Amino acid sequence: MSTSIRPATLDDVPAILRLVGDLAEYEKARHEVEATEEHLRAALFPEDGATSTFAHVAEVDGEVVGMAVWFLSFSTWTGTSGIWLEDLYVDPAHRGSGLGHGLLRALAQVCRDRGYRRLEWWVLNWNTPSIGFYESLGAQPQSEWTTYRLDGDALAALAGATGGA
Repeated sequence: MSTSIRPATLDDVPAILRLVGDLAEYEKARHEVEATEEHLRAALFPEDGATSTFAHVAEVDGEVVGMAVWFLSFSTWTGTSGIWLEDLYVDPAHRGSGLGHGLLRALAQVCRDRGYRRLEWWVLNWNTPSIGFYESLGAQPQSEWTTYRLDGDALAALAGATGGA
């Protein structure tokens, strides 16, 4: 069995979209996925301008079975960029094989090589297998922060608000 971790290529887009769907299924939110191959191609490999979204994939015998989709963050406190890991997923048949660890190690190496000071992500509170895995790597939960989100009608209403700066 041959395994590898590498930056994604344009040819990986269908596999990444499949893994996004599998992750959404695992998180009981398959109905929320709107992304298409065209969306992922435009985000990861834009025809004009630099990308702001990146991905690494894990392969077993030439088949993509895992992914890490990420983008740059910035800390005003450290004055440096970091990596925000949007999604990490390894096919259940390949969990425990070191591929998840390898994907995170690849991102940690990007941080080290570029002088980034943070690698951050969210995990659902009920996802105890992932929490245990992350903590085994030395990751620490940041429980003093509460995540907020504006989307849908609330986002549209705020964007349409008048007055003020």
